[in-house]
Amino acid sequence: MGLLVRIRKEWFILGIVLVIISAKLQPSVGVKGGPLKPEFTITYVAVSLIFFNSGLSLKTEELTSALLHVRLHLFVQSFTLIFFPLAIWLLLKVLVLTAIDQWLLKGLQTVSCMPPPVSSAVILTKAVGGNEAAAIFNSAFGSFLLGSSSSVPFSSIFSQLFMTVVVPLILGQVRTCVECLEHRKPPFGTISSAVLLMIIYTTFCDTFSNPNIELDPTSLLLVVLIIFSVQVGFMLLTFVVSTRPGSGFSSADTVAIMFCSTHKSLTLGIPMLKIVFEGYEHLSLISVPLLIYHPAQILLGSVLIPTIRSWMTTRQKVHKLWCTHSVGS
Repeated sequence: MGLLVRIRKEWFILGIVLVIISAKLQPSVGVKGGPLKPEFTITYVAVSLIFFNSGLSLKTEELTSALLHVRLHLFVQSFTLIFFPLAIWLLLKVLVLTAIDQWLLKGLQTVSCMPPPVSSAVILTKAVGGNEAAAIFNSAFGSFLLGSSSSVPFSSIFSQLFMTVVVPLILGQVRTCVECLEHRKPPFGTISSAVLLMIIYTTFCDTFSNPNIELDPTSLLLVVLIIFSVQVGFMLLTFVVSTRPGSGFSSADTVAIMFCSTHKSLTLGIPMLKIVFEGYEHLSLISVPLLIYHPAQILLGSVLIPTIRSWMTTRQKVHKLWCTHSVGS
């Protein structure tokens, strides 16, 4: 009986392991053009479901408050589009002295310039119980901002963001839907976790089926280690900065900051690479770091969900006790 309880409690972590194993054994099922058609089911249906779910679970006041949280938006966008690329550029000054393939290093630099993804940062923030509304704004705004200033067709980015983010979010805010579902009490957290498992599965199907991953084992291993180190290091950095006294950020804000500041978009990144490096014979090598970074960020974030949720719960309890003591005094 104890084992069943443990499995029910840790079902999401077990699910991650199972979907990765499934993707490794039969990657053709979840690749683009495969039976699951992820170019439609994930890009449009799953992402739309994530934001419709967010629209249902968030109050209009929370969305409005998040929109006006300028300090948080400035922190995330500055970290993502200024500090991140600059820090990686400095790191590459050292890595260029190593035996790692120079085109893989160039790929790392391009990864650093990408905006946050529209889906994973939001769904991980929601899974932990962080500031979901702020995560929605920064994920969509980052993609919109970089996409509008790059060579990627602006109309394509705008229409996709509008249809998969704005429309579902507004529909979720419709009073009829909210009132209907308030009585049914659907498991929003479980739905979001299930969608995330779908995203992890199709992402790893693409990774395992991609011939470009078959590189020099040493260079590949070093790049993987560097990517995980960068992600962990930057998550710790954003955590330390956003939790320091006087930062003005709540624990929920910190969760959104950690994910939105360190995640990078594969959906926008691959088209940008193909446009910027069109005609380069080493395009496949340049693409490899982004192809590794994307599943790595989802995997790392998913594994850290219980730890971050535990920290956030403890922090909120301490804050509540402090407030109660202050009022009593």
